[in-house]
Amino acid sequence: MPDPLWSLSATRLADLYRRGAATPTQVLEAVLGRLETVNKQLNAVVASDVAAARDAAAAATARWTAAAPLSPLDGVPFTVKDNIPTAGFPTRWGSPAWPATPADRDELPIARLRDAGAVVIGKTNVPEFTSQGYTDNAVFGTTGNPWDPRLTPGGSSGGAVAAVAAGIGPFAIGTDGGGSIRRPASHTGLFGLKPSRGRVPRCDGLPAILLDFEVIGPIARSVADLVAVMQVVAPPHPRDPLGHGLPAFTVPEPAPCRVLYVPRFGAHPVDPEVAASTDAVAAALGRAGHAVTRAAAPFDPDAVARIQATVSQAGLAWLGETFGAAPASPTLAEMQQGGARLPAATLFGALDAAHELRRTLSALFDRFDLILTPAAAALPWPAAQSHPPEIDGVAVGPRGHAVFTAFANIAGLPGLTLPGPHAANGLPIGAQLLGPIGADGLLLAIAGALEAKGDAVVRWPPLDPP
Repeated sequence: MPDPLWSLSATRLADLYRRGAATPTQVLEAVLGRLETVNKQLNAVVASDVAAARDAAAAATARWTAAAPLSPLDGVPFTVKDNIPTAGFPTRWGSPAWPATPADRDELPIARLRDAGAVVIGKTNVPEFTSQGYTDNAVFGTTGNPWDPRLTPGGSSGGAVAAVAAGIGPFAIGTDGGGSIRRPASHTGLFGLKPSRGRVPRCDGLPAILLDFEVIGPIARSVADLVAVMQVVAPPHPRDPLGHGLPAFTVPEPAPCRVLYVPRFGAHPVDPEVAASTDAVAAALGRAGHAVTRAAAPFDPDAVARIQATVSQAGLAWLGETFGAAPASPTLAEMQQGGARLPAATLFGALDAAHELRRTLSALFDRFDLILTPAAAALPWPAAQSHPPEIDGVAVGPRGHAVFTAFANIAGLPGLTLPGPHAANGLPIGAQLLGPIGADGLLLAIAGALEAKGDAVVRWPPLDPP
């Protein structure tokens, strides 16, 4: 029995379109049917415009029929995280305090994808102001994990990963300001790329409450799909100077690399099954010819947490002061109030510490090519709960599960989630591979080689699999 059209990758769909074996209209209808079947269990997609999507798919079908596609992604359906403005859709940002007016233009990466012919299915759910590590808000409610809808897919790209893992489009566009692509990809068993700072140009977006820590990136079920998306969204743009000076995005042939493996950050706990899965990914890298060195983190993880917390609080305070946006979440309201009380010197000190971290990691990459860590310290927890209260029997705070990811945002490094061996109860686990700024293509090359050998495999969840 052939695989259903909704289950196919973007690159495979392009091949079917090229051969005339399927049309974008047929694929869109299959994906819309899948959306209707599973979204009621997940609450992943919170807004859609079926008529506009059908019009876009029909136009793409006509182009493929005429052998004149706009790109290999022409007619491929995808979803957009609801903190990325998308023309015709409100950008709710998970908050009743944010205007529900439909956007009149796309943020640049979405505009580029539409110019390439990709078809927007809808917007995916987020936590309020994308400021927490699970996905629940007062506007749309809670999003569940396709591997167990009672559990969280993580956040803040929780709706995005839930959609891709469940077959609602082969890829999604998310954002990552402290691990918001990488951790949710781990919790749903997907590939998720946090690009280098400036790699994916941005303009016409929401207020940047995390400064340049936050980037836009793709989530997919295959490395080839990540590459295809990056080829569309990564070229530099004059309106975003952050990417100027970066080498062009290319994917090299994989070569032996020096990998620093950091299995835990100081005394912060890690779930034993997460640790074992990440060990297995380290072993796979070793079998692939990479030199893997196990060592402690070359920086203070608690200092990283202080930087992230200070910038997050200050950003929320600025959002309230500048735009009058008061969070509905009591936790975020407390963060906003704390940010309003921060002395300017505290914020300046956090930014200075961020520069010091960047210098430390630049020196580290003279000795190593890549860094490997767990993507998240915990397995998924109950969906409406903001964080797991303990990990491996040790009490943790709201960011205990997120300890491994924020340093890459502060330093601007690219990071990629690799699906590793699952837990004994079947829940997915991912490892995080990082490189120096500009090494996005190298990460994808290494991941593609592991995928080809069966060492990084995306599986379908038990939620009505194909």
